[in-house]
Amino acid sequence: MAETTGDRPLFIVEDDIEFARTLKRSFERRGYRVAMASGLGELNALLADDTPSFAVVDLKLAGASGLACVEALHAHDPSTRIVVLTGFASIATAVEAVKLGACHYLTKPSNTDAIEAAFSKTLGDPDVPLPERPSTIKTLEWEHIHQMLVETDFNISEAARRLGMHRRTLARKLEKRPVR
Repeated sequence: MAETTGDRPLFIVEDDIEFARTLKRSFERRGYRVAMASGLGELNALLADDTPSFAVVDLKLAGASGLACVEALHAHDPSTRIVVLTGFASIATAVEAVKLGACHYLTKPSNTDAIEAAFSKTLGDPDVPLPERPSTIKTLEWEHIHQMLVETDFNISEAARRLGMHRRTLARKLEKRPVR
C-alpha cells in the first residue's frame, strides 16, 4: 500500500522488484508518496483505494503487456502523468502507449531525474533531430515483430502465426533481442 512520506502520489508498476524498490526510495527522497504493483491485478487493487498523480509503468510485466496498466491508469484518472519504461523501444509500442494515455516513453536504464523530467513534458518537441538515414531492414523487421507482439498481447504463438513464421523461429529472434 501507499506510504505517507510525501504529498505527490506515485504508482510504480514494475515486476523487477529490485529496480522498483530503487525507484521507490529515490522518489520518496524527492517527496513522492509511492505505492508499487507488479502487474494489472495489483494495480487495480491500488486504484480502488487511491488515485496517483504520477505513474511509472514497465512495458513488459511477467510476460504481459504494461499497456493494459497504462489504459487502466488513464481510465481511472486521465490527468495522471504516466511514463512508460522499456528495455527495447519500438515505434509501435511508443505510439500505442501515448494513444492509451502515457505522457512519455523512456528506454531503460532511466534514472529518477529522466523520469521526473518526463512527467513535466506536456508538449512535443518540433525541434527534435530527424535521423539522417533511413531505418535498416533489420530495424523495420524488428518493429513489425514488436507491433505484432503488442497486437497479440505478447502471445508468441499467435504473433508467429500472424507473421507467417514458425513459433520457434520467432522465439529465437526474441532470444537475440529480448523485449522488455
